Amino acid sequence: MIKAVAFDLDGTLLPMNEDEFVKTYFGLLCKKLVPMGYDKDELISTVWAGTKAMIKNDGKNSNEDAFWQIFTSKYGAESISAKPYFDEFYKNEFKQTKTTCGENELAKEAVKLARQKGLKVILASRPVFPRVGMVTRMSFVGLEENDFDYITSYENSHFTKPNPKFYEEFLEKNNLLPSEVIYFGNSETEDYIPATESGIKTYLIDDEQKFNFKDIIEIINKI
Repeated sequence: MIKAVAFDLDGTLLPMNEDEFVKTYFGLLCKKLVPMGYDKDELISTVWAGTKAMIKNDGKNSNEDAFWQIFTSKYGAESISAKPYFDEFYKNEFKQTKTTCGENELAKEAVKLARQKGLKVILASRPVFPRVGMVTRMSFVGLEENDFDYITSYENSHFTKPNPKFYEEFLEKNNLLPSEVIYFGNSETEDYIPATESGIKTYLIDDEQKFNFKDIIEIINKI
């Protein structure tokens, strides 16, 4: 019996040009932090290193701690004071990355339908951003924080894609069995393969949109 529907964000609910997104993201982040005394190239290198630490996280720490351990090892323990500025950035300036994303008029409809069916709705996207950043990006397609029962973020996650433990963790935190969840993603290596290995029935939206949101709505409607 299906009890929950889980969605990836980037490339699934939210169409995006990843290369342009990364370029714009770092441009905005540097504009925010370089005036505070950070060297541009060094900052970008450190953020990438923190991201890699989250991807390689073995579960001993949250992804949030994994990132800030890298950041403070580079800039000193006192640099943890930069955290509120990062959160402020993800709430405000980060909104400008919308220019690198597309529209998806059916995203809201799919999520709304799942809720109407009485299903738990989970945003299971790569948790390398704080929750505030996840909320900002979902707003690009008209979604709000309260549209989801659970949102993966770097605060509540100890793994990330493509580690199958990422999927196992959000199942455990939501008291769900793999057989009780349907997952929609767009990457074979980060979504389909590891989610399937975790026992979750997974539908893949490919780059050619052979499987699209009209199909997703039809699947949800049949649950």
